Parts: sequence; structure tokens; C-alpha cells
Amino acid sequence: MKKIALVSVFNKKGIAELSKELQNQGYKILSTGGTAKAIREAGVPVTEVSDFTEFPEILGGRVKTLHPKIHAGILARRKKDMKTIKEKKFQLIDLAVINLYPFQETISKKHSLEEAVENIDIGGPAIIRAAAKNFESVTIIVSPEQYSGLVKELQANNGSTSSEFRKKCASKAFECTAFYDSAINNYFGPKFSHELFPEKISLGFEKNFECRYGENPNQKGAFYTLLEKKGIAGARQLHGKQLSFNNILDADSALALVSDFSEPCAVIVKHNNPCGVASAENISDAFEKALKCDSVSAFGSIIALNRKCDLKTAEKIVSFFNELVIAPEFEEKAVEKLKGKKNLRILELKNMDFGNGLEFKKVAGGLLLQEPNSQELNEKELQFVSESSPSKEQVSDLLFAWKIVRHVKSNAIVLVKDKATVGIGAGQMSRVDAVELAIKKADGREKNAVLASDAFFPFSDSIKLATKSKIRAIIQPGGSIKDKEVIEAADKAGITMVFTGKRAFKH
Repeated sequence: MKKIALVSVFNKKGIAELSKELQNQGYKILSTGGTAKAIREAGVPVTEVSDFTEFPEILGGRVKTLHPKIHAGILARRKKDMKTIKEKKFQLIDLAVINLYPFQETISKKHSLEEAVENIDIGGPAIIRAAAKNFESVTIIVSPEQYSGLVKELQANNGSTSSEFRKKCASKAFECTAFYDSAINNYFGPKFSHELFPEKISLGFEKNFECRYGENPNQKGAFYTLLEKKGIAGARQLHGKQLSFNNILDADSALALVSDFSEPCAVIVKHNNPCGVASAENISDAFEKALKCDSVSAFGSIIALNRKCDLKTAEKIVSFFNELVIAPEFEEKAVEKLKGKKNLRILELKNMDFGNGLEFKKVAGGLLLQEPNSQELNEKELQFVSESSPSKEQVSDLLFAWKIVRHVKSNAIVLVKDKATVGIGAGQMSRVDAVELAIKKADGREKNAVLASDAFFPFSDSIKLATKSKIRAIIQPGGSIKDKEVIEAADKAGITMVFTGKRAFKH
């Protein structure tokens, strides 16, 4: 008796060639609709599923393969269930080649809800799961990329497949249906349930590429992206080496920060922390100001701009070594100049809006989810707690510094003057150490600057350091049991202090 292959695919790529090989290997082919037509046009005999089941397609094609003859033929255990198969006069199905309605592709472009619903495949996933469950006897193929491997297996095993091959195919099949269902869930969940934190979450990521290594050369790494490619995932690379694991991490941090600013802004990131941020009337001046903050740390950095990169800015960028530059647009001459650096990665990202998706933090055995810390402040929300009030220019710098400190690893201190960072203290275990580091980085430029702290001051020691460095204004959340002592220290030094009432930790 001939082996039977069920072939039903939306993506017809390679199906003609595969069906010819199945014919050569002695398979009887069952198929439906457009797939059957494509196989027939390839000159290969094909049996319609409706003829095989002796039941017509119904509901406009919604019900075709959902039939006991199909599922019993796939699910039957070759020893335990053969009595039933013979009694019912069913036939065994040995191979299933299935790919699904293009739900992901449909929702990735302009569409109606009706179109999305109609592209939810029902019969396909049912067959895939059934065949994968019975991997001991049935081979399941879910992608044209698997066809060449299948052909080699069939040719090497006299028309059959090895147990090892079937197991690998089953794993790939369950991966396929899980990803497909995740895409559907992630589409309908926000539309219908509106839950911020649903009881169950499914993450529909697919591999974009494998990195040369992870954070360190002894670690393997890969980059996975969502269907809706925002942020670094949506960037177009114009030049340079493949993005590394650390490039992606740092570029994501740089983009998150630079996208917070509506005015021309340049951000320089090193090891997942900003080492220079500035705004100006044009992007070239903004970059120059950002670089002055910490030109030593900027060596080998990631640069993000929220305006078109012009030739003048590109000339400044190539004046020292850096890993990557990303901007919404690049002038043609700027690209030519940047390409002079052989390995410099040039990325274009037209839409720099990060959206309002949840943030994920992986821990062993679990996953933390939170809303993004998109706390916009304006002058009316500031609490003026010191004897003196800030000037208009100081308010502008204080709000600028507060935007930045939210993106610096805690404990975090940011010093700003004229809408440019002059010193950043990041990732310190004590707040006073962060203040000392920021002042050290400022190297004398901290005079008359403003200071932002991501959390309250537990003691007045940091204020004393700020006093010695002639810092003139401080923005901080407040809320410490020592607030009174801290405010008194600021008043004594003539430092203006404002509270935000909001903490800005970033771990």
C-alpha cells in the first residue's frame, strides 16, 4: 500500500518540486484548494481531501481537513490503534506538509478586524499538533525551509524518515503553533481584554539573527524580535559589521533616552549608561556638547541622534572611535563620511517612537513586568522646598536633568548646565559615591550646574559635596526621614532645591 502525504500550504514556495519528489518516493498525495491546483499543474497526481473523506468542504472552506478520516489517519498509533483503523476502513497518513494562513503578515499591514479573524488558521494547527504528537510514526513539515532536509531523508531511507528527524520536526512544529498562537493572543488580548497584566502571557518572539557571541566571547547570543519591530529591531543598517549583543543593548538604551526629547538631542552611551547628553538648536552643536561631558568614556561608544545626521556632525563622529551611530535620517555626504570608518555600524530608524509597551526583566524562574517609567514633569508639578526658588534657566536645566537621570543606572546623579550633561555618576552602591563620581567626571565644569538625583538623599553629606562644588540647584524625589536636614543644608549653602514626588530608579 502506498504511503500517504497530506499537503496543504498557504505558501506555495517549493511545493511543485517537493510534490514531484514525493511522487518519486511512491507517495499518494492528498491536498485541498489552491495547493491541489499547484500540485496538479506540476504534473503530479493529487487526491482532493473531500474525495478522500467523502465529505465536501463546507462553511466557505472553513471546514476541510477537520474530519475523523484525516485525524485518525494521523493520530493512529501503529500498533495499539490498528484494529480500529481496519474496522473503520481508514487509511494511515505518514507525512503532513502544512503551513498556516498568514495571520502575522496580515496584521503587520493595514487591515480590518474581519481580515485578521479570517486569517486565523484552525485546521492547519490541528493537523500540525496531531502529527507532532504522533512523531513516532508521522513526519510533520511546517516550512519550505525544511523541504531540502526532508528530501534528503526520504532519499536516504527509501521513502521513510528516521526517528531522530521526526523528533526534530515535531519540535519545530510545536514551536510553530506556539508562536502562531502567541501572535493571535498578543493581537486580540489588548483589543478585547484591556488588562495591563493578564493572568497568562505568551511572548511571540522570533530569531532575527545569531550574534558572534553574547556579552562576553565565552557566551553564545542571539537577537529575537517581535512582529511589530520597534526600536532597534526596526532599524535599517546602512554600513558596518553585524550588530553585536552589546551593541543592541547599548543602542536600545540610547534610543530610549534620545526619544524622550522633542528638541534636537544627541546621546552617547557606554556600557548601558549615558556618558553624554545634550540639546541645542542643531544636532551638530548638540553632539559636540554631549561629547564634552566625558570624551574619555565616549571612546567605543554608541551614538543616538533624534535629527538627521548632517555632514558636520558626521565629521565630529569620525574624529574618534565609536561602535555605532543611529539616527532617523542621514545626509548622503554624511553617510559617505561615516563609511570611511570600515567597521562603524550606521543605522537608520525613521520612527524613533518607542511606544508604551510593558518592560520585561528576566529573573531565574520568572519574569518581571512593569509599565515604562515615562513620567513627564512640568514646572507646575515641581515642589519648591527651599528658601530660594530656581530661575527660569535653572528650571529648564532641572527638567532636562530629570529626563536623563531616569535612564541612568541607580544610584544615579546627573549634573547639567545649559541643557548639556557635564558629569554623570552611575551605578554606585551609595548616593554620596554617585555624587562624588559625577563631580569628578565634571572636572571643574560643575560650577553653577544643577544636579538631579534619581532617589532621595538619605543624609546631608551629598549636599555638602554639592556646596563645595558650587552646584546651584538640585532636583530630587524627596520622601526621606532626613528631608528637613537635607533642605536645611541646601538653604545654608544657598542651593535651590525642588522635589518631584516621584522616584526614578533604574536597576
